[in-house]
Amino acid sequence: MSAILTVAEMRAAEQAAVDAGTGLATLMDNAGAAVAEAAWRFGGGQPALVLCGPGNNGGDGYVAARLLAERGLAVRVAASGEPKTDLARAARARWAGSVEPLADAAPAPLLVDALFGVGLTRPLGDDIDGPLARLMRAARYRIAIDVPSGVGTDDGAALGCPAPFDLTIALGALKPAHLLEPAAALCGRVIVADIGMSAPESRLHRVARPRIAPPPPNSNKYSRGYALVVGGAMPGASMLTAEAAMRAGAGYVAIAGKGAGRRGPHALVRHVEGDGAGLARLLEDKHIGAAAVGPGLGRDAQARDLLDAALASPRPLVLDADALTLLGRQGPERLAARAQPMLITPHEGEFARLFGALAGSKVERARAGAKACAAVVLLKGSDTVIAAPDGRAAIGAGAPAWLASAGTGDVLAGLAVARLAVTGDPFQAAQEALWLHSEAGRRAGAALIADDLIDHLSAALAAVSR
Repeated sequence: MSAILTVAEMRAAEQAAVDAGTGLATLMDNAGAAVAEAAWRFGGGQPALVLCGPGNNGGDGYVAARLLAERGLAVRVAASGEPKTDLARAARARWAGSVEPLADAAPAPLLVDALFGVGLTRPLGDDIDGPLARLMRAARYRIAIDVPSGVGTDDGAALGCPAPFDLTIALGALKPAHLLEPAAALCGRVIVADIGMSAPESRLHRVARPRIAPPPPNSNKYSRGYALVVGGAMPGASMLTAEAAMRAGAGYVAIAGKGAGRRGPHALVRHVEGDGAGLARLLEDKHIGAAAVGPGLGRDAQARDLLDAALASPRPLVLDADALTLLGRQGPERLAARAQPMLITPHEGEFARLFGALAGSKVERARAGAKACAAVVLLKGSDTVIAAPDGRAAIGAGAPAWLASAGTGDVLAGLAVARLAVTGDPFQAAQEALWLHSEAGRRAGAALIADDLIDHLSAALAAVSR
């Protein structure tokens, strides 16, 4: 797993390296060397302009400029001001060339941004924003050191970065800004450079390619996981959920209520119980590993009865779509009263209806929501955040934008209920489901519709279960 560090956690990791005998100057030299290597390879020998700020990010820039010049590259340095830290001053002293004022600097084909890096919390001023925008427009290749100047490191906010970079070199570890929007879109390709720190510890990581074990030889349909999907007013949505669950490793998938009689796979078990009492009887079956409620459920009295029956049952649940809307602001209290594992999969609007306007980054909001409802929260988006009540969290990024299409959330709910039925762990299930969803989207290609994902789920699962 790739750890993601906040500014405070990165500072702690640097201090731990110092305590272990690696000086801050060595870390800066390592960082500058990593940047120089990447710039040398990425820029193809083009003349470079390194923009240095007053802090240690600027010091990294001075080191990189010196090392590029030693390789014979034509390098110039422009600075927004004099260095203000001892490390940056020492790095500036070892740079043998001149230093131009940022405002007067002429452009170069290769631009390296070492103005601010991590820790910026205010917008770029006109004295920085204007020259940076001008120089970025004129550059052919644009590289940012650690994070682009003008983004919020911990929350991914856009604080004035004028244009996207082609490459961002994350020093030591990923930061939230590399994965959270809108900053992630400004980073371009992100690579992590080893600067000599030990592997950092963090309760936040990037969703990784999972390892899903194939069923053992003595498996049966129940041991492989029994997932129940509760249908409702929009049968097509619940059918997408059921079909996705069938392709995500569950051995037994059933659909209950409206939509149970629609066309679909012959292997899908159908139950015609369409009211709360009938669903309650169904959910007494101890073989059921997890139930999905919400996709296509509707918002009428019958839908509310079905939701109430599910919440009163002893089964793990995946709640999505209409179920979350029906819960509303009473949702966190009702969910927290349940003892069984739960996973909720809201988009931003549904999240706000459940929890109100929470403060903080997307990660902080998801964590607060998970704690409030005692359930794993999968907060959807191009930068999906998964958070557990105990504070663990993961960010999934890089999913195809074509997934922004009607019904794809229903497919995700089906993946989630299948993986929950198999694993019994909602945090693990959420990550596996999110990865499979993204991978199916990549395989489906441009202009996909939700139905297309079903056709690619088996191949996505096979890719991680060999």
